[in-house]
Amino acid sequence: MNQVDENIYRAKIAEQAERYEDMVAAMKKVVEEMGDRELNHEERNLLSVAYKNVVGAKRSAWRIISSVELKSENENDEKKQYAEEYREKIESELRKMCNEVLELIDKYLLPKEEKGTSGAQLEANVFYLKMKGDYYRYVVEIEKGDEKAKVGEKSNDAYKKAQDKAKEGLPPTHPIRLGLALNYSVFHYEIKNDSEEACKLAKSAFDEAIAELDSVEEDSYKDSTTGDRDRDIFFQILVEGTMDDLEVA
Repeated sequence: MNQVDENIYRAKIAEQAERYEDMVAAMKKVVEEMGDRELNHEERNLLSVAYKNVVGAKRSAWRIISSVELKSENENDEKKQYAEEYREKIESELRKMCNEVLELIDKYLLPKEEKGTSGAQLEANVFYLKMKGDYYRYVVEIEKGDEKAKVGEKSNDAYKKAQDKAKEGLPPTHPIRLGLALNYSVFHYEIKNDSEEACKLAKSAFDEAIAELDSVEEDSYKDSTTGDRDRDIFFQILVEGTMDDLEVA
């Protein structure tokens, strides 16, 4: 077993043990040491599952501590300072992890897929561009002012490129294309505060895919870049329509 295969195996057993930090470490080594070889479908999902779980836990922690910080406004200065410092610590960890993913994508993964013309390479290209949009979006959630706007544009650009590529060669029922539409609609709703565009995008993706959904195998829905929270918001967008009274989880 070579080093790459060994780390892939390490990632698989780390996933079973739900030790996602170990899974991240293993898959990071895989990407850095794989040379000219491209990640296959299973390996892409391992990479995505690893970072999604680690980053997802930090996003959840950030939301909780941000809420605690707001409630501590009436507390003494010492408690307020502690809550603020703890939030900033989580933000630093979250930024670091997101930037790590983005570097792997830009340095190792996207360059290989952008040169190819096969269907598999197009699928991988959309997958990685979608990941870029996602991880820039996670950074936007914690930024403020000019930096928030700057990173928001990077997220939007990545989603838009992924959307254009998806329309070139992925069917409307393809799980990656559906997941992209889901997350891009959440971006418009939560980051851009554009409920009309979010609803339009979600409804369009739903309408295009609904006629073909019966032909999609259940197993193919392991598009691990889509989180439960984003999926919930997506269906709320579809159900609420105008989303005027939408309460985001």
